[in-house]
Amino acid sequence: MRAVVSIFAIIVLALSAGAAQAQRKGAPQPPPQELTAKVILKWINGYREKPEPEKLPQAVKAMSGLGIFKELEQAGVYQGFIAGVIAANPERAEKLIADMFPLPPEDQVVIVRAIAYSGLKGWTELLQQFVERMPTRKVLIEHHLFGKGATFETLDLKASPAHIDIMWGHYFGSGSYKGIERIITVLPWSKDRNDVEKLTLGSMAKWTLATNLQTDPRLLAFAKSQLDDVPKDAAKELREVITAAETYETGAIRKQAVAAVEELRRKGPEYARNVSWWGGAGQTALAFGCIVASAFGHMEVGIPCVIGGALSNVALKYLVPTE
Repeated sequence: MRAVVSIFAIIVLALSAGAAQAQRKGAPQPPPQELTAKVILKWINGYREKPEPEKLPQAVKAMSGLGIFKELEQAGVYQGFIAGVIAANPERAEKLIADMFPLPPEDQVVIVRAIAYSGLKGWTELLQQFVERMPTRKVLIEHHLFGKGATFETLDLKASPAHIDIMWGHYFGSGSYKGIERIITVLPWSKDRNDVEKLTLGSMAKWTLATNLQTDPRLLAFAKSQLDDVPKDAAKELREVITAAETYETGAIRKQAVAAVEELRRKGPEYARNVSWWGGAGQTALAFGCIVASAFGHMEVGIPCVIGGALSNVALKYLVPTE
């Protein structure tokens, strides 16, 4: 099983089948498993092999209690995962969502977005069923219902690194390749030398895809099946990703990406050469910190890095020249 660790990860459970069996037999039970980051990530990591949608409501409440949703830009994987589980269980979606309540009003944003990002054909009707349960989210709900809010299909991957994380989370929760197909479309951005945002996000997409292909045979087979169906520029990058995964040389992709960003910083326009720009750059530019930080042992690879504050600050230590 893949090792999955994320600096912002904290959520979900996996109540052991052995404990349940012991309870039925009247045998002494071990103490309840604490809902920690490792427990949550282990559950998410193995979810596709052993789907347990009935545990999603409890997981969402745990995420809320642990403050995971306070910074939504750092919780893309989890938003996507919730949406993916809902998408994979259309007949149970209404009950799954209902059981997530009560939830603090500020965290109900995640429910609204998870429904919109699920990709279900009847997601608008599903969202309407919970309007009364979320009166403080009325404006947001109407924003989505009347076509102004993003859906899974319309999320702009360039707008935020969290959107790439959402694509990954959706895959982890549903096993659907819809999000992976979108990630593949942005692989050519990893060769863009005029737009630091695209270069950063394309490099993130390329690296996270390579590391997951390396440990997910089903995903690897799907990636290979796409080589003849995607545009030539995307196919070229995808072929490189597949080769790196099969030869266990994903580190080379990271090194190339770091070098490309550094070169653009040095040779690009004034704002890209200015060190102060890197110090005050938006989250997208510093999102590349997940790649850099991993090279220095700050996280393990497996689940796409959830980008944000602390990890980006670590990245700055290596991205910004000290002289």
